[in-house]
Order: sequence, then C-alpha cells, then structure tokens
Amino acid sequence: MLDDFMTRAMLAGVGVACAAAPLGSFVVWRRMAYFGDATAHAAILGIALSLALQVSIFAGAVAVALAMALTVTLLTGRGYAMDTLLGVLAHSALAFGLVAVSFLSGIRIDLMAYLFGDILAVSRADLAVIWGGAAAVVGLIGWRWSALLTSTLSEEIAYASGINPRREQLVLTLALAITVAVAIKVVGVLLIAAMLIIPAAAARPLSRTPEQMALIASMIGSASAVVGLRAAYALDTPAGPSIVCIAALTFLATSVLKNLQA
Repeated sequence: MLDDFMTRAMLAGVGVACAAAPLGSFVVWRRMAYFGDATAHAAILGIALSLALQVSIFAGAVAVALAMALTVTLLTGRGYAMDTLLGVLAHSALAFGLVAVSFLSGIRIDLMAYLFGDILAVSRADLAVIWGGAAAVVGLIGWRWSALLTSTLSEEIAYASGINPRREQLVLTLALAITVAVAIKVVGVLLIAAMLIIPAAAARPLSRTPEQMALIASMIGSASAVVGLRAAYALDTPAGPSIVCIAALTFLATSVLKNLQA
C-alpha cells in the first residue's frame, strides 16, 4: 500500500494535520499567528545549515526553529515590541537562509519544494519522521493540556494554581518547532502557518469546548489534506497550496454558517 505515492502523500498530510490541529488551537487562542510564521521562516536557515554540515534536515530545522522561538520568548518585554521583533527575526532568518543556500556548491536543492512543499515526493522514511514528530507533539500537548489551558486563560490564575506560564510557553515553543520541521516536506515553509491557523479557525464556530475545537480542527486539517491532494491530482495544481485552499474554503463555510445562525 505504501508503494503508492498518493497513499504516502495522504498519510503525510494527515500526520501534519494531527500535529498542527491541537497546537494551532493554542496559536489561535493566544493570538500567536505571526509567532508561528516567524518560526517557520527560520526553518530555511536550519535547512541550509543541515545541508552544509551534512546532518539531518529534520534536526537542523528543529534546532533553528527552536532557537528562533526561544529568542523571541526571551526578548519579549525587554524593550522590543512583539510584532517588530517577530518581523525582524522572521525575515532576517529567511533572507540569511536563502543566501546560505546559494553558497552550497555541489549540492542540488529544490528550493521551491522547501518553500511550498513537495508532498508527492514523501518517502517511507519521511512518513516515519512526520508521524513520529506528530506523536511527539500530540503527546506533549496532551500531557500539558490542563496547564496550557490555564496559562492561556490567565497568567494570574496560572500562578495561583502553581503553574508557571513561562514554562508552558516553552512547551508550546518546542511543539511549534517540531511541527514546523515535520510540515516542511508537506506544505513548505511559507504555508506551514496556514495549516496551523486555518483549520483551528474553521473549527472555532463549530466547537463548544477547547477539546472539541482541537478534535474538529484535526478533522478539518486531515480532510483538507485528502481533498486537496485529490483536487491537485485532478486539476494538475500544486499539492501544498491546494491543501491550504481547501482549508480556507472550509473556514469560509464555517464562518458563513456561524453568521447565519447568529
């Protein structure tokens, strides 16, 4: 079954959706959309360093994405506005990454595949990395779910409950770095933030509890991956962007439904 490239692609898309959905819910609740985008942009620098040092691209992307997220977390509130800091670091990391790639002589690299994804080229080894990363993210979020919800609701309530909001922020940072690394192959650096935000935003009008939102977001993300791949195959369009388009149409549909019920 795994010899079929479409089957591997669908499994990869569902794996990324499972990782992105619960994390994306927290990104939406905490209004961290630009934070996720900045972390994704930093992954290009990680890819360049991985190729230069001949180490795992997954490891390099995780390391640099985590370094970017930690830098933002540590510098926030120290005289730097969050949006300014994210803008500077995100675009600087992307630019340095693209420049670094141009210096890699003797290495063939399909830059467009890293920017917009190449889900149809997913191998069995890639599937193992994607599902392993997804399991790690889901396990990490599930383990800290109650604490994360409390610190998201109110830092004061979190402190009163004996929860350190800074620590929970670091948990989200680690989960975000892993998600970015596993999603690169599927939707690419420039579309990772879309897969984090859009399914979660589409699930919000349909949900009554945080748990429902995370579950419905996972279902929407998975369905978007499957339907988007089918549409890309039928219409001969890019796979990664097609997946995001289906997710965006789902968001439009749930938003219209919510307004009609209001």
